[in-house]
Amino acid sequence: MTWFEVAQVAPGVVRIREPFVHEFFRANLYRIAGRDFDIQLDFGAGLRPLTEVSPATGKPVLAIASHAHVDHVGSFHLYGRRAGHRLEAHTFAGMDDRGTLASAFMSIDGATTALPSPSWTMAGYRLEPAPLTEILDEGDAIDLGDRRFTVLHLPGHSPGSIGLLDEANGDFFSADAIYDEGLVDDIPGADVEIYLKTMRRLAELDVGRVHAGHGEIMDRRQMREVALAYIASKGG
Repeated sequence: MTWFEVAQVAPGVVRIREPFVHEFFRANLYRIAGRDFDIQLDFGAGLRPLTEVSPATGKPVLAIASHAHVDHVGSFHLYGRRAGHRLEAHTFAGMDDRGTLASAFMSIDGATTALPSPSWTMAGYRLEPAPLTEILDEGDAIDLGDRRFTVLHLPGHSPGSIGLLDEANGDFFSADAIYDEGLVDDIPGADVEIYLKTMRRLAELDVGRVHAGHGEIMDRRQMREVALAYIASKGG
């Protein structure tokens, strides 16, 4: 059995999924190739090491966690250079349940549809601490040598949610700030009023492809529709 599903979804962009993980926690993880180093954006639930398909050896890798929820940080600790937003730095360092929501994954019916290894049990599942080695904030630039990303702080789903925008070609990695499935704003750390501000921003953001944290690729029109629908649903 191959635990990870790997697909090329754009030039220099590989999407990785865990098809045997419950769909609610089945995040999109991205390997973004660069001339000088690669980015690994998000890390799954950690049931098997992400380094099996996105190794931490060879070309240098900058590991970026879009936020600290369980489905995005499982293999974060396996990478030496780790970056994320300061508002969730304490969660990355300790992997507390309020910040990661790991207990929600552990208790959901059908958390996995297959065993990641023969001896694996949910009772033994835990997230390994992954203290940040670098802080990312609004407006920071990440230069891979042949492409450059701008960090966008997009709170609401979680306090320190971030996205990455390649302004040259329009590739936008939105993580869980926005995707074309039911957005989650009723969990610890979420804030509807702040999320509305993020949605207003995203509704006007000039992007091309939107590589989201769940679901499929969107274009600018689709992203705007999702953002405006959320705003309308909250009476905004």
